[in-house]
Amino acid sequence: MENKPTLTRDRIEIMAPAGSYESLRAAIAAGADSVYFGVEGLNMRARSSSNFTLDDLTRIAAITREHGLKSYLTVNTIIYDEDLPVMRRVIDRAKEEEISAVIASDMAAILYAREAGVEVHVSTQLNVCNTEAVRHFARWADVMVLARELSLPQIERIHRAIEEEDIRGPLGERVKIEMFAHGALCMAVSGKCYLSQHIAGCSANRGACQQICRRSYELRDRETGEEILVENRYLLSPKDLCTIGFLDKFLAAGVRVLKIEGRARSAEYVKRVCECYDEAVRAVCEGTYTRERCEAWTRRLSTVFNRGFWEGYYQGTPLVELNREYGSSATKRKVYVGKVTNFFRRPQVAEITTEASGLDEGDEILFLGETTGVVESFATGIRIAEKPVLHVARKEVCSLHTPEPVRRGDKLYKLVDA
Repeated sequence: MENKPTLTRDRIEIMAPAGSYESLRAAIAAGADSVYFGVEGLNMRARSSSNFTLDDLTRIAAITREHGLKSYLTVNTIIYDEDLPVMRRVIDRAKEEEISAVIASDMAAILYAREAGVEVHVSTQLNVCNTEAVRHFARWADVMVLARELSLPQIERIHRAIEEEDIRGPLGERVKIEMFAHGALCMAVSGKCYLSQHIAGCSANRGACQQICRRSYELRDRETGEEILVENRYLLSPKDLCTIGFLDKFLAAGVRVLKIEGRARSAEYVKRVCECYDEAVRAVCEGTYTRERCEAWTRRLSTVFNRGFWEGYYQGTPLVELNREYGSSATKRKVYVGKVTNFFRRPQVAEITTEASGLDEGDEILFLGETTGVVESFATGIRIAEKPVLHVARKEVCSLHTPEPVRRGDKLYKLVDA
């Protein structure tokens, strides 16, 4: 592996998904440089619960500014004529709240945002694969999310052309290359999928994907009727992308914004992935990036939601690697315990009312809350009625130490082996 430090951490942007305030706080705590999110419709998670409202923009903008993060609003669906008033209203509000940029793929949104003076990043849905396309979109966009099917040499050639030709966006700076670095991949070319529309009448390109590709299918020979097993894999469901094992090559190819997929995933996923990639980027920059450290980061990444890992097409793999099972392959799962009913700051102790599960001394735990984000720890110093105990049953009130402040209403989970 290449250990020569050629970059500094401040030149690399880690962009985290924010589908909730818990995830937003988790991204901040884990070292992300920016977050991306959607509001109501017109984004690729429009039918997901992982959306904010227009009125949330004020709070999101305030939180990100307070912590020095950039904020990106996704307006990246196909837009029909009847959507134009909504699109304009969303972008106008983004400008009013000083959101850093919008991520868009439809020319109506791109042009309107530029006319309004809002920075634009072009979405992977535009399938930008070559330098000519970069030159074209540089008229409106400062950051390009290139097609995720490109190989590292192809990305490097585009990066070299941007440098040599000094291709600049509307802000006057050289165009930056953004790529998906971690998270879900689908069967479609850069997200342009029509399977959900065909089968369920719900367009993935309108943010309504039903994840038809994640289901199990049988492959049958129509002449013989013989069913063909494809190594017991889900035929249309790729594993998750993970670039941490070749991050040095990824950055050397010219990628400057690492996009983490997962607006519909949990806050602990956001925290774990961001902190691992933050550590890995620093290691590349400092010359301490090693195979052993990559293996350790991969093990940590495996503890949160994933469908197994592969390298995507970046290393020249011609065929997708498919899942062997439905849902997550995470090595850990969280079990709901109860809620925080009080917190005492000076002794750093939380009062917990258990609801769904008991708790044992030494259990691996995490707190989730809109303001708290994610706090991970082990259950220590458990007491009931001020007496030390090793076990708390359901429907009991107890107290325990916390490494960081938590708040009333925060949820407590314990982590168990999956």
